[in-house]
Amino acid sequence: MKIIFETKRLILREFEPADAGELSKVLSDGESMIHYPHPFSMAEVKDWIERNIKRYRDPGFGLWAVVRKEDNAFIGDCGITMQNIDGETLPEIGFHVIGEYRGMGYASEAATACRNYALEKLGYLKVYSYTRAGNLPSQRVSLKIGMSEKKRFEKDGISFIVFECEKK
Repeated sequence: MKIIFETKRLILREFEPADAGELSKVLSDGESMIHYPHPFSMAEVKDWIERNIKRYRDPGFGLWAVVRKEDNAFIGDCGITMQNIDGETLPEIGFHVIGEYRGMGYASEAATACRNYALEKLGYLKVYSYTRAGNLPSQRVSLKIGMSEKKRFEKDGISFIVFECEKK
């Protein structure tokens, strides 16, 4: 298990195939995945982990497992992936937090650390986040970590909001 970095309360580490059961608590949950086309099957969760393990080699980062330090509880994922956002390939911060751990500031804490990692360690001048227009909790996290709204766009009849943060 490779630790990427730690925050005050969290450890962000590379995924392992054995994380599928815990990760499915968020990716297979209908409420958690309301802003996705559908909740993931276990095969899709395993594929999600495998795609991120490949990303660790190229481009050298991806989504990581988020674990609470105090009790080693697996609480979700957070990280940086290259995403096609309205026709541009951009470094995007994404996250998912298991329901029982929401509302405790973990998403903001992990996303702040990922923002800093992207800007300071990876050398990006800007980092992004985007979400469906109706996903208010994700928008609050983007704003809380110092991002501002850059633009809105539509794709396949769905409205999205793009947030951006520049290196200072």
